[in-house]
Amino acid sequence: MGGGRKRRRRDGPDAPPVMHPRNRYAAAAPDFAALASLYPSFAPFVTVSGGGRASVDFTDFAATRELTRVLLLHDHGVNWWIPDGQLCPTVPNRSNYIHWIEDLLSSDLIPRMSNSSVTVRGFDIGTGANCIYPLLGASLLGWSFVGSDVTDVALEWAKRNVESNPHLAGLIEIRNANEAPCSSKSETVAEEAVSENIPEPVDSVVRAIAPIFVGVVKDSENFDFCMCNPPFFESMEEAGLNPKTSCAGTAEEMACPGGEQAFITHIIEDSVSFKNSFRWFTSMVGRKANLKLLASKVREAGASVVKTTEFVQGQTARWGLAWSFIAPRKNVIRSSTPGKVHHSFMLQGLRRGNGAFQVLKSAETFFCASNLSCYIAR
Repeated sequence: MGGGRKRRRRDGPDAPPVMHPRNRYAAAAPDFAALASLYPSFAPFVTVSGGGRASVDFTDFAATRELTRVLLLHDHGVNWWIPDGQLCPTVPNRSNYIHWIEDLLSSDLIPRMSNSSVTVRGFDIGTGANCIYPLLGASLLGWSFVGSDVTDVALEWAKRNVESNPHLAGLIEIRNANEAPCSSKSETVAEEAVSENIPEPVDSVVRAIAPIFVGVVKDSENFDFCMCNPPFFESMEEAGLNPKTSCAGTAEEMACPGGEQAFITHIIEDSVSFKNSFRWFTSMVGRKANLKLLASKVREAGASVVKTTEFVQGQTARWGLAWSFIAPRKNVIRSSTPGKVHHSFMLQGLRRGNGAFQVLKSAETFFCASNLSCYIAR
């Protein structure tokens, strides 16, 4: 999906990383020429310049789809395909999101649920025909997933992509959000929304969005996280304004009334009623201005922790928003003396033997959890 702002490249030691350090493609971008020699079906989409540099036309849907197919097969052992017109994901970018969630789960900021299983369990909102997040999470980290969607084509092809990978099929379940039976939770959503003082939906368009959790998440069901690549745009006309990328994708994948702000607001509203079912709620965000607004909505909804990050791939940047209603494991104790700029604090729960860097990282986590600006200079 589109919606990310363009980012000017910066070089030097202070330049931000363009990918998560554990991303398979962080050290080196995919070698298009080498892949073309190994996979003849990919060769017609690779152009080699006079200087010997191989490139792919990312405005060509067929080229992007074949690149995604080849990368998933070559680097992840995943068999994959989507029909024409469906949203085609880029593997490096989607991997960044997976690894960021891995960071959230591996931190001890939010404790695991007492009744959670050993296997990490995720919920993919709008998994699409590509089913990219469950396939990557299962193949990279052995996570299990429930992927939900609402269109027949998306559900059919998501199931096909799961069934095409027998080694992962036991970890991924696809659910039709439109056919999910209403649970007892759904009957109390409106009452809980009022009691929790949830913000009003953007221009009342959120109510037109298909079910997110209500009736899809089963009673007594628990997840370590949810994730979502939401419809970034308010219309398909807006989605087609970027001439540098392929505008492939269905209307359900690309646009909704109110755009990403309305869609993620709906997730925030539902999250209040399902706060005991998820350790972390997360979503990708396409516009930085929306990130600030949505983070404010999450805080107003009563989240105990709010985290954000930036995903960068090439010239495009997007953001990640995460929140939880579970009480953090650790606390920051600050001085209440008025008029002072500097405050004292105490770190609790650190393990013995932690080095200076681990202590600094813990301090950084504490400050960020308290919505204070903090970073470790390297």
